[in-house]
Amino acid sequence: MTALFGDNRMSVAMLDVESGAMATYGHDAFDTASVVKVDILATLLLQAQDQGRRLSTEERAQSAAMIQKSDNDSTSALWTRIGSASGLDAANERLGLLQTRGGQGTVWGITQTTAEDQIRLLQSVFGDKSPLSEASRTYIQDLMRHVVGSQTWGVSAAADSGTTALKNGWLKRTQTKKWDVNSIGRIEHEGHVYLMAVLLNGCSTQEVGISIVEQASRASATAFSRKLGETSAN
Repeated sequence: MTALFGDNRMSVAMLDVESGAMATYGHDAFDTASVVKVDILATLLLQAQDQGRRLSTEERAQSAAMIQKSDNDSTSALWTRIGSASGLDAANERLGLLQTRGGQGTVWGITQTTAEDQIRLLQSVFGDKSPLSEASRTYIQDLMRHVVGSQTWGVSAAADSGTTALKNGWLKRTQTKKWDVNSIGRIEHEGHVYLMAVLLNGCSTQEVGISIVEQASRASATAFSRKLGETSAN
């Protein structure tokens, strides 16, 4: 699969929800770009739970815009609300993320993470064993299932049935002029439910990055499903 990536740096992680089997390619840390928005919302909800309150009308509007439209102004407002990097990092300790560090100052998009940590985040969102309440998990899941049509690319390319829940990220770095393109989510493929994270940087354009992420998603899901089939047959 490395021939697919060219000069780009990539990491992929997949978890089969039923068996708990996991496969990873690459262990480097990457800029999150906008996939951090799921983490920001999980942090906001965890803090609200601690405070024994529901999200305000404004917070709900900002959360919906942040996840469904990837609105950056709403994200910046919520980033400040959760306490920026320190708030995110504190929540991530409870969410089981081991290799994610919040971006400095107001620059939430350069939060550093790994594909494996994004799987841990997705487990907290889609699994039963989570510090997030059932209501909080359901809320995030619903928003991720209803992103605007122009942002439904990514891990969804590997899905062949059911509803995909995802969040994508894209960021052009100022110094290198290269693009980060990421996708995380829950898909159904060949009878399996997978949590998947694909992190990529060094792309010449966003379009090239999207194409590589989608090819990697399909190739990874096919290979992982084949491996799971061989394991169950033995």
